[in-house]
Amino acid sequence: MDQAARSGGQDEKLNLRILFAIVSAAALTGAAAFAFAGDQGEPEQHCDGSTYEIVECLKGQTAQWDKRMTVAYQEALKDAQPKQREQLRKAQRLWIQFRDANCLYYDLGEGTIARIEAGYCMRDLTKTRAGELEEKTEKH
Repeated sequence: MDQAARSGGQDEKLNLRILFAIVSAAALTGAAAFAFAGDQGEPEQHCDGSTYEIVECLKGQTAQWDKRMTVAYQEALKDAQPKQREQLRKAQRLWIQFRDANCLYYDLGEGTIARIEAGYCMRDLTKTRAGELEEKTEKH
């Protein structure tokens, strides 16, 4: 085998190593971003940083409150009298429509602050509803 053929094989191995390093770095970056987003989802944590970081933090917090709200809603349905169940279902559906429409108002505002305001709206309304439902289920 001549020098040029060996050099070509070494270049190919080097290119594969570089490609592997790039793919590995991308995978680790994605995993770190996912982990960071999970850390930002603590319901009581203060959200700060860039607009993107604040919005992602608020999304994580909203998801946490939404889980709590769903658990409390399921408990409230279970605890409700038969005549109350359908009304609670209707109320919850309408409440979700209200929350989404109300927060869209903020999201349609001017500038990047609108995304932050909409995020706070979603988190705060979801937190309030979760608390209301949790309080209802704690009384029984």
